[in-house]
Amino acid sequence: MSQCVVIADDLTGANATGVLLKKMNYEAYTVMNTERIELSTLADCDCVLYPTDSRGVEPEIAYNRVHNVCNLLKGDDVKVYSKRIDSTLRGNLGSETDAMLDCLGEDYVAIAAPCFPSSGRVVVGGYMLVNGLPLHKTDIAIDPKTPVKISEAAVLFDKQSKYQVSSIQLKDLMHGKHYLADLMNQCVAGGSRIIVLDCITQEDLDLIADAVITSKLHVVAVDPGVFTATLARKLITPSQKKEKSKILAVVGSVNPNTTAQMKELWLSQRTHNVFVDTKELLEDDEKRVAEIERVADDILAACDRNAICTVTGDGIYPENRIDFKPYMERYQCSLDDVTGRINHAFAEITYRIFKAEPTFRGLYTSGGDVTVAVCERFRTAGLSLKDEVLPLAAYGQFLKGEFEGVHIITKGGSQGGRDAINQCITYLKEKLYI
Repeated sequence: MSQCVVIADDLTGANATGVLLKKMNYEAYTVMNTERIELSTLADCDCVLYPTDSRGVEPEIAYNRVHNVCNLLKGDDVKVYSKRIDSTLRGNLGSETDAMLDCLGEDYVAIAAPCFPSSGRVVVGGYMLVNGLPLHKTDIAIDPKTPVKISEAAVLFDKQSKYQVSSIQLKDLMHGKHYLADLMNQCVAGGSRIIVLDCITQEDLDLIADAVITSKLHVVAVDPGVFTATLARKLITPSQKKEKSKILAVVGSVNPNTTAQMKELWLSQRTHNVFVDTKELLEDDEKRVAEIERVADDILAACDRNAICTVTGDGIYPENRIDFKPYMERYQCSLDDVTGRINHAFAEITYRIFKAEPTFRGLYTSGGDVTVAVCERFRTAGLSLKDEVLPLAAYGQFLKGEFEGVHIITKGGSQGGRDAINQCITYLKEKLYI
């Protein structure tokens, strides 16, 4: 039987969630006609998605449809139950959530994390914002079929559900998963069966999922798909099992855009960063080797606690930029030779980390010269290109060499918006089930 059951209020929503799950290597089936499919067929998939076409119907009808489907699909093997809702909170949020809670039993609670970061849907201070605007000030307020005129997510659930609703806001997320798990349990102890949480970034959703697991609550994920995918990633092993892995970002670019992108990554995701003292790489061999060892050892010491690590040249800050002329004169060489010495040191750091810790299976590189140096040090025959993550950011895997199959995303330092590197790392997390 499937380990993830998603009941969606429409077909496109079911498919959109299914695609998110498929990107993480889960087998996902959308079922549109139970009369034409045997339940035994679903044993072959990790995730089953069922659209009830209930967004625009009366609440009682929506309740019955969701309850009937949930009763059909529930089972002892299911690890993730999801009520997929619209990303702008249209439809029968309350009655459909109630239906799943009633079907699954009194020990289940609904965790609503109704954000979709990549689509500009976030919840802040209890308010749903769409591309920065409160929900009631968008076109959703005048939707001809299912208008939404209230921006407060918890209020919408409270108006539609028969159950007590609690709200957890951004300030509560700042204290970590154990605090958040305790708060969830307190809400449940106080009588709540629906908990609506602020969420802005993928990192918020990871934190909420970790808190759910820590709380040991039996939950229904109520969201437009991203939280469901996050929870599934942490609880379900795909049929084609792959080990959880770590990601290393190696950034040698000094472009100002790279600085903004790295700051965004560090704010958005839990990472361990080590700055490379670039000047040390241009000194004598003893200092150069010592700096390479320092950076590599620092990453290796911290990687057990951090699935994402970053090695960043200190030149991303203008005050650390190097005047290369003295080094060109000292070594009687060209500018390319001097910068090549830096790039090859970055490559050596990367090689030592991957050699010492095989769980590093994802690599992000920024700066064309650093990328070339890494590929040369890894002795790869090339890259098997798989996808375009965003314009001028390519995803692929190493061909041949000592680290064949390692996942890599390459991007020019000047390319992309402020969140470009964050998007690339999130993409790798999905591929590697982190």
